[in-house]
Amino acid sequence: MTRPRCEEAVSRALEGAGARGVRADFRRGEAVFEAPEGVDGEGLREAAGVEGSLGRTGGGSVDYDLAIIGSGSAAFAAAIRASGEGARVAVIERGTVGGTCVNAGCIPSKNLLAAAEAYHRAAGHPFRGIETKAGAVDFGALVGMKAEVVLKLRREKYEELAEEYGFGIIRGEAAFVSPEAIEAGGRRITAQRFLIATGAAPWVPPVAGLEEAGYLTSTSAMELKELPESLVVIGGNYIGLEMGQLFADLGSKVTIVEMLDRLVPGEEPEVSRWIERILREQGVEVITSARVGRVEGGGKKTVVAEAGRKERRMEAEEVLVATGRRPVLDGLGLEKAGIERDGRGALVLDETLRTTNPRVFAAGDVTGAPQFVYVAAAQGTLAAENALLGAGRKVDYEALPRVTFTTPNIAAAGLTDARARELGYRCECRVVGLENVPRAIVNLDTRGMVKIVAEQGSGRVLGVHAVGDSAGEIILAGVYAVKFGLTVRDLAETWAPYLTMSEGIRLAAQAFGRDVSKLSCCAA
Repeated sequence: MTRPRCEEAVSRALEGAGARGVRADFRRGEAVFEAPEGVDGEGLREAAGVEGSLGRTGGGSVDYDLAIIGSGSAAFAAAIRASGEGARVAVIERGTVGGTCVNAGCIPSKNLLAAAEAYHRAAGHPFRGIETKAGAVDFGALVGMKAEVVLKLRREKYEELAEEYGFGIIRGEAAFVSPEAIEAGGRRITAQRFLIATGAAPWVPPVAGLEEAGYLTSTSAMELKELPESLVVIGGNYIGLEMGQLFADLGSKVTIVEMLDRLVPGEEPEVSRWIERILREQGVEVITSARVGRVEGGGKKTVVAEAGRKERRMEAEEVLVATGRRPVLDGLGLEKAGIERDGRGALVLDETLRTTNPRVFAAGDVTGAPQFVYVAAAQGTLAAENALLGAGRKVDYEALPRVTFTTPNIAAAGLTDARARELGYRCECRVVGLENVPRAIVNLDTRGMVKIVAEQGSGRVLGVHAVGDSAGEIILAGVYAVKFGLTVRDLAETWAPYLTMSEGIRLAAQAFGRDVSKLSCCAA
């Protein structure tokens, strides 16, 4: 709802409840009017739209319409949406503006991953007649380059945008002092609504000796000045795989230790098998079903784990812990605001992202939602609309894409076969290896596959999964297929550009009705 429409709606509602001379001001969050004798006051309060607008009946004053704790993707999406509606917005940040993605997540890691891939390809490629070589690695220079990219994007996509949209950034640590107010930067701040968007931070398990021996996280690993000779990565999910391959590409001897029985255990088994095979061929040691018991210090660090009923000792210069991330909620004074947490310490939220304090919403990684920057941004926009306009919207995760930026990529959208069956679907699946995809053949890199999970009978696409070069780029087609209820027949009979990796999705769809290994290379 736009600012004029919101003001008009509030005015109409108040007039309908008997008010006269209504003047609704979205920016000030006020609705001023005359209340003739006999008009029901409770009816006027409901008409003013405590849930449906910024409206406050009569006097009263707050500093802001929306005060946001945090300055990452969720916070800025909310601030931009609220500012566009004419709301008075404040963003409170205790550290560096921009949050995880731009400072310590997506942007720096993908920049370094691209550099590491370029170096790895220079050291060896499949094409005869072309000689390339990889020289020494100056990791400090790579980290400096990464810092320049981060600084540029933080300035252009965060700091300058705050000025463009006209909302202020208050420096300081925010904490609730009551259900209606916070303190930050030495001042008391009141607001119609609050948004907690404080993100998440690396979680480190309580492993004996780990603190004493010292360890890296995905954040601190990207600040090293020198490349470690050897590295043990504890955790074989998305972050562990990306960080492990990054250092392996640059020349470190890498071991990845995963507690569960396969890498990326939330993805399809075919995905796990392929990425383990790819990493092993690159020289990475992979140990699954391994429970880390302790870490020993010394000249080098030793990770001691039990795997296959045997003790495994893995020595390395550095240990990187990639065991997940946890919401950042420390120091917020949630109890003073009546904001409850569940048994795991997470915020208790309803489907509209409202906490147990009706004035306070949450968005982004702090909510425990899938930790992707586009999820945080979507939640931030939604939370702003729900908080200020009473929109009552919910996030739809059905076709959510996910990409792991290993080389080659892992990408997926929608349900896995196992999850679909848990939800009661009768499924059938097809898997097409990249040796059937002409683009992969001419690239001399057929590592990977495309898998489609479909509902039996209707053929409706429930999930698309891929390992391969540019899998992260082609998965958008899978998002559309799941989002809009396409069938495998729709995909099989729709144009796909020849000699692109995206043709793999069409071939996987065709595999539901024919043997694609017996097609000519551009057969319909």
